Amino acid sequence: MNNTIKPEDIQKWIDKIEPEIQKIEPSSASAQSMLENMKAYVADSKHFLETGDLVRSFEAIIWAWAILEICKDLGVF
Repeated sequence: MNNTIKPEDIQKWIDKIEPEIQKIEPSSASAQSMLENMKAYVADSKHFLETGDLVRSFEAIIWAWAILEICKDLGVF
């Protein structure tokens, strides 16, 4: 089994989350804060991907997805 992180896999998850982010309309200051954090993780993921740091890039996009899913589940978004 090959557990290597591939740049195209990370890019796939970046490409999937960006349209989701565009749909979010924060309803409170805390929702806005969570949205900004999520955007920062996506930006970090892109930066690390560009510099070849695939582990950090993958970690950052996973955090962005975690924030999205948790906020949806809690009704923040």
